[in-house]
Amino acid sequence: MQQVMTEPGRGQYNAALEHIAGLAISEDLGDRGDITSKAVIPEESRGAAVIIVREPCVISGMAAGAECCRQIDPDMIWLPLVEDSQSVPAGAQIARLEGGMRSILAAERTIINFISHLSGIATYTARFIAAVEGGGARIAATRKTSPGMRLLEKQAVADGGGETHRMGLYDAILIKDNHIAAAGSVAAALESVRRAHGDDMTIEVEVDTIEQLEEVLGSAADRVLLDNMSPEEVRSCVELAAGRVIIEVSGGVNLDNVRDYAEAGVQIISTGALTMSAPAMDFSLEITV
Repeated sequence: MQQVMTEPGRGQYNAALEHIAGLAISEDLGDRGDITSKAVIPEESRGAAVIIVREPCVISGMAAGAECCRQIDPDMIWLPLVEDSQSVPAGAQIARLEGGMRSILAAERTIINFISHLSGIATYTARFIAAVEGGGARIAATRKTSPGMRLLEKQAVADGGGETHRMGLYDAILIKDNHIAAAGSVAAALESVRRAHGDDMTIEVEVDTIEQLEEVLGSAADRVLLDNMSPEEVRSCVELAAGRVIIEVSGGVNLDNVRDYAEAGVQIISTGALTMSAPAMDFSLEITV
């Protein structure tokens, strides 16, 4: 059975990071660069700066900081002072930059945008993990991610202690309500999937009523996704399933109710809130010399 992924392939991640960082730098510098710094700071001026976090958080996005420095100025030095997944207090210095002052200031906003956003996801994920501690449920991210940012955001979830439901449409089978409607029934959809993939793929079926669950339990599904059910409805479904399939719940999950879902007995809780609702963390760059 496929396991829920905890980290994207490193080569795939690095390629995505290089591309995304390039786009972010291009939209900030355009074809003229930092015209303010060029006017104010002599080209030969060199110096250093530190990036400081203004609130407690879980760090993510350090590789993005390094990649931004590399693309803006290969001679600029990025010195990480913490690691991804590390919890840090307010006021902590997380990185030091050394090099041309123009380059440091050109990199400032793009680096902070990446680290603020990704650390926000990691920190928010850690809060979900803490909320279900001892309950036995795993917290997973869904495909609700910022366009083009999926691998980075999924890695941020992993940095916060979470997992991924699936990376995309290409790496896991999930038969949803529209698939069932198009196929005519759960049984017909499952038969088509088995015919296409044999036993090589774990098959998950989404249901939103206990009646649909009863139909799925009589099929060849490996996992069931309970969609937009209350914790009480989920508990009834878990009792009906009696361990015959892995139970995942999604839809309407938040920090206020995630513990209730965990205590209902599900193995996996997936939520788009990890990537779509996480507040950005507050970072700043300060010149030191």
